[in-house]
Amino acid sequence: MSNIKAVLWDVDGTLLDFLAAEREAIKTCFSLFGLGECTDEMIAQYSAINVRWWQALERGEYTKPEILVGRFAEFFTARGIDTSVAPAFNAEYQLRLGDTIKFCPHALETVQALRGIAAQCAVTNGTKIAQDKKLERSGLDKLLDPIFISEVVGAEKPSPAFFAPVFAAFPGIKPEEMLIVGDSLTSDIRGGVNAGIQTCWYNPRGHAAPPELRIDYTVSDIAEVLQIVEKSAQ
Repeated sequence: MSNIKAVLWDVDGTLLDFLAAEREAIKTCFSLFGLGECTDEMIAQYSAINVRWWQALERGEYTKPEILVGRFAEFFTARGIDTSVAPAFNAEYQLRLGDTIKFCPHALETVQALRGIAAQCAVTNGTKIAQDKKLERSGLDKLLDPIFISEVVGAEKPSPAFFAPVFAAFPGIKPEEMLIVGDSLTSDIRGGVNAGIQTCWYNPRGHAAPPELRIDYTVSDIAEVLQIVEKSAQ
């Protein structure tokens, strides 16, 4: 393995606890729109629907605007809620996602510890309005530079096109000297493989790894990333 000179961080589910933000944002929006109580069972149902829609986006089956509204339309249909509210609900939801900031264990400490050791940037498929708020409120916008958001880049992970501006931002660093860290096999790890960079799967729940996908490192704790980077320089 090459010396790691740049770390590409996924945001949701890797540095920040997305499920915590998702839960509070949906509950708040249900209240604002007068839709009654949103139970834990309902949130789990929505979360499963949401994952499927994002995976469809990664496969190029839908556009970002289509999946953002489509996931809520499907969820509302399943719950007997008027689907016409889906566009407005999603718009408010995007704003509320940045209200809850909770770091994944040891994420902030690891990013801080890596300063001066390796370049660090954020690579996310999230929406610009939600990610800008999250990154600012968490302080990550001061620690990660540049910030690559798919809506701005014009491509989604795992497309190689997403990583073109990343390579351009670090002209002195080869792709094989970069490490992407993320929790998603379909966007982060597959994206890293497609782009020819090293991959690190954040897998805190101990899921089985698919044998057909190249995963260079698997960690259950973000703190392990610091060790990986330091060891690569030896």
